[in-house]
Amino acid sequence: MLEQLLIFTRGGLILWTCNELGNALKGSPIDTLIRSCLLEERSGAASYNYDAPGAAYTLKWTFHNELNLVFVAVYQKIFHLLYVDDLLAMVKREFSEVYDSKKMVYNDFDEKFRQLRKEAEARVEDMKKSNQAAKPVSNNNLSKKQGKVQKIGLTGGDNKKSSSDSGSDGGDGEKSKVRKSENGNGLANGNRDGYGKSTAKGSTNGKENESSNNGAFDVNKLQKLRAQGSKKTNAVVTKVPKAEPKKKITKKNRVWDEAPVESKLDFTDPVNGDENIVVVAANEGESMMDKEEILSSDSDSDDSEDEDKEDGKTDKKPETKKKGWFSSMFQSIAGKTNLEKEDLEPALKALKDKLMTKNVAEEIAEKLCESVAASLEGKKLGSFTRISSTVQAAMEEALVRILTPRRSIDILRDVHAAKEQGKPYVVVFVGVNGVGKSTNLAKVAYWLQQHNINVMMAACDTFRSGAVEQLRTHARRLQIPIFEKGYEKDPAIVAKEAIQEASRNGSDVVLVDTAGRMQDNEPLMRALSKLVYINSPDLVLFVGEALVGNDAVDQLSKFNQKLADLSPSPNPRLIDGILLTKFDTIDDKVGAALSMVYISGSPVMFVGCGQSYTDLKKLNVKSIIKALLK
Repeated sequence: MLEQLLIFTRGGLILWTCNELGNALKGSPIDTLIRSCLLEERSGAASYNYDAPGAAYTLKWTFHNELNLVFVAVYQKIFHLLYVDDLLAMVKREFSEVYDSKKMVYNDFDEKFRQLRKEAEARVEDMKKSNQAAKPVSNNNLSKKQGKVQKIGLTGGDNKKSSSDSGSDGGDGEKSKVRKSENGNGLANGNRDGYGKSTAKGSTNGKENESSNNGAFDVNKLQKLRAQGSKKTNAVVTKVPKAEPKKKITKKNRVWDEAPVESKLDFTDPVNGDENIVVVAANEGESMMDKEEILSSDSDSDDSEDEDKEDGKTDKKPETKKKGWFSSMFQSIAGKTNLEKEDLEPALKALKDKLMTKNVAEEIAEKLCESVAASLEGKKLGSFTRISSTVQAAMEEALVRILTPRRSIDILRDVHAAKEQGKPYVVVFVGVNGVGKSTNLAKVAYWLQQHNINVMMAACDTFRSGAVEQLRTHARRLQIPIFEKGYEKDPAIVAKEAIQEASRNGSDVVLVDTAGRMQDNEPLMRALSKLVYINSPDLVLFVGEALVGNDAVDQLSKFNQKLADLSPSPNPRLIDGILLTKFDTIDDKVGAALSMVYISGSPVMFVGCGQSYTDLKKLNVKSIIKALLK
């Protein structure tokens, strides 16, 4: 049953709720819908399912973009109410007629809503009755057709027999197949020999005999064909000579040089002790995290001119086909009444293709375009404005909302807050294989060192060969303590002991390195979930490549899903932030940042853009949007 229907503005002002329903909603489904769908540019979806302890609702909505109104219907998830879509459309139509921007209360709309609800329910009932009435009719028709077919099959012999005078004696042939005598010779209306050749009484022609012979089963012919086939195959086999087996080529044994092995293979150690380490660390300079990225205004103007030219080309082509010069000029001056979905489709398709060429996942690009279409449909096009420029402006606003963090990502402030509480700030780096977790962990450590923060590394990648040695080399160069227990140890226990050690020696931050794992590897994902559950880190950073395309959706969604499913906690920890690596290799293909933020809802906190310790910076939202829409 319908639980609630309410109307509110995009600014959040509730104009009308159904007093007749009066059902108190459990939890906060409306707030969750606004936070998870409407603000996240997922409004193009058909519905939203809200699940909370003791509550399971389905929410459907529609917009009146010209009046900036939102209409939301809430009903129990177990019910499939067919009239909700029609009811929302009717309420939208009727309420838009009585809407006044200065009016705040609409108590007189209750009676109108009652009538609209009865009308919508009556339509659904009529539809059900018509469907039920149509089903037995179709069954009767089928039974009648089957009866006709049976009658035709029974009376077929008599009809053919009556037409035997005209030369089509097919009735006897049919009966000769069905009727059989007790002696097994198959006599019917005459004599029949053992080979299936019948001699029926009356006039018979050659065609009938051919059809009866083809229908009978001739054993002798089958045996002859088998004999002929075996002869042919034998003849063919005898002609083919047998291939001689090839001799196996034996590989010669390799002779290894028996020279003595070098006593020292680790060439990463400094020659002159700690002095060389200090010089290396000092030469790195200031991290890019503390530098502001400046966008050139010249490139912006050039890009806007290029976009205007492209928009002019795309807009002029369809208009010249459908409309004349005067009508298009008048429409550009006066403005179009309301934008329709058909008007937006060409511009949205071009925008979707542009996003996909920038490495945005296809699923994300499609959902974004659906959300933009839902926000623009029904709006009035202003004077001297083109549809493509309107769509691009709406997409730009949507991208700003998605990429702008909704919470504080100031790690330095969080580190000082944890220090005041007397505990270390723990960061866990997770991700798939080969994305650069250990390298970017060292970059984050270097940046924290620049702000006089005591950092300790925890080598919890006990799976990959050389992982501990790699982290040990970074710790040696940066003069940072490292906690390690070697290989084939439980990473959750290693991380726990590292945090305890950091509390004892006064370290402010613990950076936990973990093994790379694919999102479908359940044993490793279970180990990661255990590590996060036991140690309760302050920040779980997902390290992902900027080169990834459609796989970004699969990686992040499955990482979050596995962390939730495999955790014994009722409130499992998910991914808190994203670190994008190899950002210097993609040019303007920056779509991975958008795909990852959209699918996880977590902000991009760091961007790796080089090989040195200083090549770590913040995500510049304006530059990303500029590259996506360029």
